[in-house]
Amino acid sequence: MPILTGRILLTLAVAQATAFQAFAQAPAAAGPRIEPGLEIAVRWIWKVEPSPAATWGLPLPAIPVPTPSSLPTNGASVIPHATSPGIPSARPDSYTVQRGDALYTIGKRYKVPVDLLKEVNGLTNNNIRIGQVLRIPSPEEVRARVPVSTPAPGPRKPNAPATPHAPPADSDHLAVQVFLDRQGFSAGPIDGQDSPSLQKTLQLFRESRPAMQDPAAFSQAIQGIGNPLTTYTLRIEDFRFIAPPRAARADAASKAEAHPKKSKSTSSTTVPQAKPSYTELTEAPMLAYRSPWEFVAERFHCDENYLRQLNAQIRDVPTVGTELRVPNVAPFAIERALAEPLQPPANPQNSITAAVVDLSRLEISKDGKLAAVFPLSIARPGLRGRDPWVIANAIPRPCLVTEQELRVKPQPQPRIFGRDDPSATPPPQKVHVPVHQTLAAGPNNPVGIIWINLTKAGSAEPLPYGLTGTSIPEHMRTQESIGGLRMANWDIARIVRYLPPGTPLEWKTSGPMAPPAVAQPAM
Repeated sequence: MPILTGRILLTLAVAQATAFQAFAQAPAAAGPRIEPGLEIAVRWIWKVEPSPAATWGLPLPAIPVPTPSSLPTNGASVIPHATSPGIPSARPDSYTVQRGDALYTIGKRYKVPVDLLKEVNGLTNNNIRIGQVLRIPSPEEVRARVPVSTPAPGPRKPNAPATPHAPPADSDHLAVQVFLDRQGFSAGPIDGQDSPSLQKTLQLFRESRPAMQDPAAFSQAIQGIGNPLTTYTLRIEDFRFIAPPRAARADAASKAEAHPKKSKSTSSTTVPQAKPSYTELTEAPMLAYRSPWEFVAERFHCDENYLRQLNAQIRDVPTVGTELRVPNVAPFAIERALAEPLQPPANPQNSITAAVVDLSRLEISKDGKLAAVFPLSIARPGLRGRDPWVIANAIPRPCLVTEQELRVKPQPQPRIFGRDDPSATPPPQKVHVPVHQTLAAGPNNPVGIIWINLTKAGSAEPLPYGLTGTSIPEHMRTQESIGGLRMANWDIARIVRYLPPGTPLEWKTSGPMAPPAVAQPAM
């Protein structure tokens, strides 16, 4: 009798395990559980390789210059004289310190505040040394630190293009999101909505800045940003990072604009997105943005659907000269984001630590004080650490290479009563290909624009998981992908400037460890 009972329990256990596995692998009802195009590729081992800087960007397309007679009549705001390529600026991305230099003179030369120079280079004092390479912030970064005055709204003509002087009804949440993003405390893509992530990020910011505990002081700081919206005009050089329509299935998202769907959870308009195939991903010479909407959304740290809401008067695909309303943040300038040096040098007088907290955010501290917070997600279910890891070198413009070798080795078939289960699904076998396959570099590479190597403490061997960007910032919490610890491209571009090689990376939890979000079907 005990033997029979044991066999029955074993049979039930196998049946339950099979049922749970089938449930976990079933596609989500509300959306894909795996990043589109990678449904099979997530099973394989991928290696990271750098790509040359010369491949960073596509040839500029032949875009006709709008004339007054050819301007759109659908309400889009177009500036006809902003269509010629911009003249390259003499302002450098970096500067090598010479004898007699000081931060004040360098800042005055390039019109950069000293405190901003210190921040972007990880400096805690004004000491610099001959031969030291300093990153020079872009004019956009400098402008983002200057309070923007809000002109008094005047009378608006009927059917006039929207301006940034008329924020939407949820402008309070928008202002908080913009303010926190400027401070290096990001709650995710800006969408003008309240959320638990926004509230937690706001709490962390105020706890780390005692002066911000005073409601009046915090309100005044928020008002210091001026209008939370500004405008951006698409330039012809922006299209070096935007794939031609034919490479993106003619931008399926823009085709669906005439019949948008309403989201069940919010009143926002949700536009169906183009879903690339694995073949399209491997054949692309560069995994660029699939539409101008996506380009502008990432540039201004914005949810793409929210960007379309802000610019509902633009019914066609934006073109050169189109003016769009955007969040008033320091723009993520992809053409300058990878300027060397990417990482600051290690400074014993400036203690930098990082921590992955609750598998949902990266917290960076300087000298024990919380300095920055960025949302984070785990690309593969079950990935987590116990002992501290270490930040190693950063790889710009990463491409991914595979030979389709399975990263999880096949397990033997379950046996019932000493025999193979005839109903069990045969384990997948390795697919042999004559040559390896590559996912090219670009903002739509699954690991984004930067891969930061990680090692275990005491080891120089990089782990197979990195700290990376992502091609799906709005869905990275619900979709599995390739890589390791991922975040938006605009965030990884800032994070790498904080973290010198050798920075310790801890794993923390503020409560019982929950399973990774991507392990469950998208809700």
